[in-house]
Amino acid sequence: MGGGSMRSLRSAAAVTVCALGVATAIAVPAMMDDGGDGDSKGGAARPQTMRAGTEAEAAADSCRNPEASLRPSSASGPAIKRIKNREVNGHKLNKLIAGVDQNSYRWGYRDPATGDLTGFDIDLVRAIAEDIFGDPDAVIFRTIPTSQRIKALQQGKVDVVVRTMTINCDRIKDVAFSTAYFQAGQQVLVADDSSITGYNKTLRGKKVCTAQGSTAEAELDKPDTGAEHLGAIKVKPVPNQLDCLVRLQLGEVDAVITDNALAAGQAAQDPSVKLVGSRFTDELYGVAMNKDDDDLVRRVNKVLENYRQGGVGSPWMQAYQKWLAKDFSTAQENPAPPAPEYKD
Repeated sequence: MGGGSMRSLRSAAAVTVCALGVATAIAVPAMMDDGGDGDSKGGAARPQTMRAGTEAEAAADSCRNPEASLRPSSASGPAIKRIKNREVNGHKLNKLIAGVDQNSYRWGYRDPATGDLTGFDIDLVRAIAEDIFGDPDAVIFRTIPTSQRIKALQQGKVDVVVRTMTINCDRIKDVAFSTAYFQAGQQVLVADDSSITGYNKTLRGKKVCTAQGSTAEAELDKPDTGAEHLGAIKVKPVPNQLDCLVRLQLGEVDAVITDNALAAGQAAQDPSVKLVGSRFTDELYGVAMNKDDDDLVRRVNKVLENYRQGGVGSPWMQAYQKWLAKDFSTAQENPAPPAPEYKD
């Protein structure tokens, strides 16, 4: 009891000064616009074309390489035209609608000084907007919980999701992905005085938190290597990964399983928590889009092709140095964008 009380006292101060904020972590609505432009009409929300039977099976069969995407192209097809011609109250919106996070430090979060959304993922969204509209500010950001990312695309509420979203076999059945723009992996985040040493038997009897719909949840559910195998207690998943951090800070759970890319920033921001062990998965982040938007996928891949070029002077490396280098140095020794893989 004494250790938990001390951790709660430490975490109270940590949560107070946390740039992300407990209130934000708990009270973020399912979907929220940033900028006050209002809901777009006349093509933003369209019915999702459900793919079943042979197409879904084909996606599963081709999952030997889920990171393979469509080849890049700057051509404008139906999706790009829809985005460019979208109207609100009879006037062209002239903006990309992007699903992002506002709670992931260094990736997608609100600058406490300005209130603006900033981070590695936000820079990438702006690069996509600049390519389509010639203006990096031609964006409406909609903050989306982890569990709502796929639904937002299927319902046409956003054009793209750029939110540390891992490309995997299950997700390619429901959404399309760009080529990978970052490599990360699952790791364990614990309190600084914890006896847990990693994703191993030291989790036995410990309460473990993860976000609903995350790859971490899928790992914990695996019968041979997950929570049951380790003897860990998987608590009810939460909407956002940051909610797990708050529960850890308050002593309500003993460990958080999440992407090391996110956890590294949290550990750097809050000295009461730390990453332990090594990453036990290899995961690639991609920009997610509606399965029917092939031309948009190709256009984003063209943006990423340019984003990677230039070595140490590339836009990707500049964004890495700006947002991630300081906090992520222990999680990635030789930073570089993943090489793109294509389907044909």
